[in-house]
Amino acid sequence: MSRISRRKVLAGSAVLGTTLVGTGIAREREPSRELTKVIEAHKAAYTTFMKAIRKPHGTRNDHTASSRAEEKALLAVCGFSAISETDRRAKATYLLQIEARGELDLREHMRAVLFAMM
Repeated sequence: MSRISRRKVLAGSAVLGTTLVGTGIAREREPSRELTKVIEAHKAAYTTFMKAIRKPHGTRNDHTASSRAEEKALLAVCGFSAISETDRRAKATYLLQIEARGELDLREHMRAVLFAMM
């Protein structure tokens, strides 16, 4: 009868963990470049939109154009299909920040998030 000790199990899991890290299967620590680009594009569009709103002599068209660009960028974040655990966590964290500002309020946002999950 073979006896498996806790030490043998732990030693085996350490070898497995080292192998997984070496092959890149282990958890990633940073979001993918694709998600990072989508989020950065939204941040830039949001900054432009906020500058247009605060501009003292801006026209309504300035606000409308930047609003549409920001909305499109936010929909891209919502619709991003996050595959890895790190991307899912980064996307959820970012969208929760947007929602906390009260800006994740359109039906299209929720539809994009749900379709991205399929």
